Amino acid sequence: FFSHVLYVTGNATKLSYLAHNCCLIDRYRQETCCIIGNYYSLRKEHEKAVLYFQRALKLNKNYISAWTLMGHEYLELKNTQAAIESYRRAIDLNQRDYRAWYGLGQIYEVLRMPYYSLYYYQQAASLRPYDSRMWVALAQCYDYIDHHIEAIKCYKRALIGGDSSPIVLIKLANIYAKLENIDTAAYYYRLSLLEYKKLNNIEDSNYQEGCIFMANYYKKRKNYSDAEKYLQDVLHTEEGKSLIKELKNLRTMED
Repeated sequence: FFSHVLYVTGNATKLSYLAHNCCLIDRYRQETCCIIGNYYSLRKEHEKAVLYFQRALKLNKNYISAWTLMGHEYLELKNTQAAIESYRRAIDLNQRDYRAWYGLGQIYEVLRMPYYSLYYYQQAASLRPYDSRMWVALAQCYDYIDHHIEAIKCYKRALIGGDSSPIVLIKLANIYAKLENIDTAAYYYRLSLLEYKKLNNIEDSNYQEGCIFMANYYKKRKNYSDAEKYLQDVLHTEEGKSLIKELKNLRTMED
């Protein structure tokens, strides 16, 4: 519903206005309680948010959204047992509530129980096959347990789902580098660096890592000009300074 849209977009002003108007109309409706809960959640007042989701459930114990949203708040409060109970209650009421399955996956990831996480993320992905977040979560779990081929497949599904964020490309590059498939790793690092440039986010440590990788990649192939190009944005780092000096020495030796 509309308050979820305002919550996701971070529009606290409109969410506050909506909550105020709903209170004037009927403060004892379950929907009103959830809207107020969303407002407090957006303000990072998670205890107050829980209180309003609990009020919604007193009005209707089978209100699925309230169970799921309360699970999110307990997760923020690091009360994992209460979060698990909330998400499971939501799933008992609706097996197709992907948010609850995804939330359980997040909890078990926090608890460092990746095989449990995998199960819950798989359920979420089966319900939302075109949602890139589900595939990224699955990929991270597979990567954590060193199932690299499965991780690659999931990251690529995320790309198909429209997630062209540089972090997904960097993760793919990292895995290919681990597998010593250096040319493919370079391909994904190159793509990720282009995305970081578009976002004007060249201070990100992942961007700098990619620049260093590409500089080394071209250095090993004796393409010193391209190696130097990738170092231009990381000359302030110790590794960048060291590499540019090394490239100059290599050029001198070859001359």
